[in-house]
Amino acid sequence: MTKLPFLSIDPSTREVSLDAADPAFYSDPNRTYAALHAACPTFFWKEQKRWFFTGYDHVNALLRDRRFGRQILHIATREELGMPEPLEHTRHFDLAESKSLLELEPPEHTRLRTMVNRAFVSRHVERLKPEVEALANRLIDGFADKKEVELLSAFADIIPVTIIARMIGIPEEMGPQLLAWSHDYVKMYMFGRTREDELAADKASKEFADYVRTVIAERRASPRDDLLTHMITTEHKGQHLTEEELISTTIVLLNAGHEATVHQIGNSVRVILESGIDPATLFADEKATERTVEESLRICAPVHIFQRYALEETEVDGVSLKRGDVISLVLAAANLDPEKFEDPLVFRPERSEAPNLSFGAGIHFCIGAPLARLELNVVLPLLFKRLPGLRIARPPVVKDVYHFHGLEALHLAWD
Repeated sequence: MTKLPFLSIDPSTREVSLDAADPAFYSDPNRTYAALHAACPTFFWKEQKRWFFTGYDHVNALLRDRRFGRQILHIATREELGMPEPLEHTRHFDLAESKSLLELEPPEHTRLRTMVNRAFVSRHVERLKPEVEALANRLIDGFADKKEVELLSAFADIIPVTIIARMIGIPEEMGPQLLAWSHDYVKMYMFGRTREDELAADKASKEFADYVRTVIAERRASPRDDLLTHMITTEHKGQHLTEEELISTTIVLLNAGHEATVHQIGNSVRVILESGIDPATLFADEKATERTVEESLRICAPVHIFQRYALEETEVDGVSLKRGDVISLVLAAANLDPEKFEDPLVFRPERSEAPNLSFGAGIHFCIGAPLARLELNVVLPLLFKRLPGLRIARPPVVKDVYHFHGLEALHLAWD
């Protein structure tokens, strides 16, 4: 087994000590996942004080298991669970999350998802392909002659946020502000967040919600052909979305609609260039492109962990759980399970093994997966076609945010 100085594993108790803030870990978490798969794919992470599951079959099953859910307070009180009261200084964030698609369970989740889902099914998303291609070409036109670029700020940051903003009906010029709010907002999901992070997330939540509220008012007064108008006017079993549901849903769509895809564009370009495989082979046709995109999602997923509450007393892989216990499912590690993937740490697009779990599974499967896949299948081959001899100009640095895996910057050059 690989020995890593920042990792301590006791296979007999399945206890693991691991510092998530160690750059040696978050810069290359796949090495750690390989060590965990070899010793104990299910483990108790002492610093995080909960059980984690990395085995593909366990993660896949638990994502679909209705004994577990994204929330618990719909069936139990804080007092019953010994759960602390909400923090006063994160009340705006908590309000935004309270009606989030990511956090709700049926029947509320079913109602919200039904009213939003139509815009994200593959046949509707496919219509956006010319738009994504035109935007990508325009951005590349802006730096192609310079023979060098920092790809995230000049390209990856812009495409997903522009497309999701257009879909929802948010002006494109709001892109930089949306990115700023989103970056502060998602700090609440990170390990080891500070009070400063919480205050920044709460401030972003209030400003984000206030802005969305003004756009909702505009759409009520003057409907348009966009997703926000659709959410306002559509009903499900005689019910419309409430104001707070509209705000929460818009925020989660804007955040989820670009945050992970930005990371994945950078991750994918990096892994392709570091693989040494000829891009002409990887993007030879649509099928080859799809395989390349799926393999990059498998080996360098942008979102690593999703959590679930145990909704009842149960046992999984010998771990006894009581109602209210939190477990963590490591999607990125499940994608590297040697029981499912041969040479899992090797980038190999010709694989025909299990599908990756990067978008989750079950009722909370990522609603934006068709859009993310479309964007990746369009922009990646374009980059390599338009920039011959593309190469990494400086060693990439991974962001200090384990949970969301992405780069600080990706400096590229070409012939």
